[in-house]
Amino acid sequence: MLVLEGILPFVAPSLWRDTFRRMTEMADGQLRFVGLTSMIGGLLLLYLIK
Repeated sequence: MLVLEGILPFVAPSLWRDTFRRMTEMADGQLRFVGLTSMIGGLLLLYLIK
């Protein structure tokens, strides 16, 4: 998990910083949707790998 999370700041730190800044300005509902989408995407990846 940490390896995947570390790829973007390593490869494109300015893009990561801008993305993080935009996320701090999102409403709670939008952040929840992003979190839900990330969880579903992660579950799909696990399902496809197994």
